[in-house]
Amino acid sequence: MASVTFKKAQRWYPGAAEPAVKGIDLEIKDGEFMVLVGPSGCGKSTTLRMLAGLEEVNDGQIMIGDRDVTDIPPKDRDIAMVFQNYALYPHMTVSENMAFSLKMAKVDKAEQKRRVDEAARILGLTDYLERKPKALSGGQRQRVAMGRAIVRQPQVFCMDEPLSNLDAKMRVQTRTDIAKLQADLGITTVYVTHDQVEAMTMGDRVAVMSNGELQQVDTPLNLYDKPVNLFVAGFIGSPQMNLIEATSGAGQAKIGEYTLPIALTANEQNRAITVGIRPEAWRHVGAGEGGLPIRVTVVEELGSDSYVYGSCDVAGTPENVIVRVSAKDKISKGDTIYVTTEPGDVHVFDTASGLRIE
Repeated sequence: MASVTFKKAQRWYPGAAEPAVKGIDLEIKDGEFMVLVGPSGCGKSTTLRMLAGLEEVNDGQIMIGDRDVTDIPPKDRDIAMVFQNYALYPHMTVSENMAFSLKMAKVDKAEQKRRVDEAARILGLTDYLERKPKALSGGQRQRVAMGRAIVRQPQVFCMDEPLSNLDAKMRVQTRTDIAKLQADLGITTVYVTHDQVEAMTMGDRVAVMSNGELQQVDTPLNLYDKPVNLFVAGFIGSPQMNLIEATSGAGQAKIGEYTLPIALTANEQNRAITVGIRPEAWRHVGAGEGGLPIRVTVVEELGSDSYVYGSCDVAGTPENVIVRVSAKDKISKGDTIYVTTEPGDVHVFDTASGLRIE
């Protein structure tokens, strides 16, 4: 096992107008589960492939432990890759697929069998070792791909969107299995996903990327509670945070003729700001109590809770304002509700720079 360090690592594809990864600085601790998350094209998979040696590093360094692996071939980096499409050999059994890399490394046959049997036990594949991949479900195939990585006993796991081919229920189960497996093995893991729910539920820390740059690296809870800029605020959280353009006043954000309470000092008045309110942070008030009027267009009933989507004609509000309510509130499509919030529940950002204002 080992730590992983990116030192201003850059990848610039030939003919591109700008780098795909613009010089990333990131330190991943020994045994840590680090998730790289962001929208398509943000550079997260390129970053992972640079670590694996599948993409050239045009500038900067990548370290695994104390070893500079920037120019070392992939086979000599002591990493194991788990791909999105499983990459299993269809003519081989599960056992043969898992043992293939050991066979190529000329590991003793008895040791091959011991490692494969142990990995199969951990992954619940013991009864499937003689089957071919076509006889397995998607989740089982992904576990075989995991097993193939485990038997190598690498210093680092690299996982590139390994759950994206699974159905929703299997994805939830498998992400739990992977998180538990990583915790049990204690192997440093770099995991790429575009699904922020996956990122929030699996990672010890999460690195949010956009346009080839790191936006914020923190624990899932800190990303949710204290996003450093508008991009992170809008990306992390499902449903996403409500972002509303306003002007700062004395302890309040002015949104047209309406106001929301915020915790800003007097010298921050008359500044163009964007306030962020999570769906669960809204509070119902009466029609005459100054809350924002929301005309309900969709109600998603989820059992104990419901998500209300509505429009607000006040300038600066988004097309959809999202409010989480109790199922007992009996809100219906076509209703108008009035909402406000508490100062401590409002995230405040500078509209021009997009940065958080404390």
